[in-house]
Amino acid sequence: MTDQNPVTTCLVADDHPAVVEAVADVLEENGIEIAGRARDGKDAVEQIELRRPSVALLDLRMPGLSGIEVARHVGRSVPETAVILYTAFGDRALLTEALDAGARGFVLKEAPLAEVVRAVELVAAGRTYVDPVLAGVLSSSAATEKMTNLTQRERDVLRLLSDGMSNQQIGKELFISPETVRTHVRKAMAKLDADTRTQAVATALRQSLIA
Repeated sequence: MTDQNPVTTCLVADDHPAVVEAVADVLEENGIEIAGRARDGKDAVEQIELRRPSVALLDLRMPGLSGIEVARHVGRSVPETAVILYTAFGDRALLTEALDAGARGFVLKEAPLAEVVRAVELVAAGRTYVDPVLAGVLSSSAATEKMTNLTQRERDVLRLLSDGMSNQQIGKELFISPETVRTHVRKAMAKLDADTRTQAVATALRQSLIA
């Protein structure tokens, strides 16, 4: 007979030990098993791959690898682990990038710890959780329409263009041909009403569609 209510396991990663302990304590008090504690992104990836927790609660900004980079990596290697980003930043571009990376939840550090518990429980059950404040950031903007219209790949290409990369370099970075890069740029320009690729990048940066 299988257990109908398997224990939810959670890895907590933050470069501030006091934050890790406070969060881990309250999760344990609510019946969530702590699968591990990590101080940086690299440690988080190693522990997640080793322990395969139900949920990984990751600080957005950590030494080595950011929470977004960990989410991207874990999405490929341990897709069954759902990622929640724990952040002090309500930046729309970062949230969009995190969504692209596969994050399933966002909790603000200023939120009550009870909200962290709720987020972990919801995400472990296969749902998503977005802090109400962050939900406002994601939706309250004239750019929202364009943000949802730009595909992940188009945003990736614009981000790399903003770093000064050529079509060839972007193609190599994203494992696509330079011609495909040009196609993505053309589509992004059309969606952003831009006459040049530089204008498209400037518009995307100004409207926080890319970081």
